[in-house]
Amino acid sequence: MSDPSGSSRGSRLGSTVGSPEEAAVRSPRALHARAVADLHYIRATMEQAGAFTTFSGMGLALIGGSALVAGTVAGSVPGPRWLAVWLAEAVVAVALGFSTGSRKARAAGEPIFSGPGRKFLLSFAPPVAVGALLTLALARAGLYGLLPGVWLLLYGTAVVTGGAFSVRAVPATGAGFLALGAGALLGPPAWGPWFLLLGFGGLHLLFGAVVARRYGG
Repeated sequence: MSDPSGSSRGSRLGSTVGSPEEAAVRSPRALHARAVADLHYIRATMEQAGAFTTFSGMGLALIGGSALVAGTVAGSVPGPRWLAVWLAEAVVAVALGFSTGSRKARAAGEPIFSGPGRKFLLSFAPPVAVGALLTLALARAGLYGLLPGVWLLLYGTAVVTGGAFSVRAVPATGAGFLALGAGALLGPPAWGPWFLLLGFGGLHLLFGAVVARRYGG
């Protein structure tokens, strides 16, 4: 005699396990989904741990060259005209840095506003914003002689903090700006414009050459 209960258990087991053909279809799909999930995880981990390397050496050199021109035009006596020339130079430097950095990022296939690039920008921006506010306050008070030291110190701070997500040369360059800023702020007032020229002109030229040589242009 047949066992109805056994037949029922067998049908339930068969519906649960499925045929060998169904298992063969499901298995590759499961493996593919698992592989895709693993790739997404690896990519996210690499983006979090990677270094921001899309600085353009040529762009940094151009910024250094434009700073030398601006310093020559502005002269060595801080005042309203001197400030206007350096503010114009800041606009030029931002345009040069963004355009050349974006071009290098596109050529390398690296995102500039995500991963390490986003972390760099978020760390770089606050000291620069503080520098803009202090520039307004010091200019309104007529304390133009303090601006070279303040600019160098805050820019150096921005480069050091942003450089935590980049290559070693970046925070080292930031430390150079901090040293020059301390000298400009604590030394004789007449030294300030020359330290400013040495920082935004000379250090950018040097850093640009290092980046172009070691990190692909």
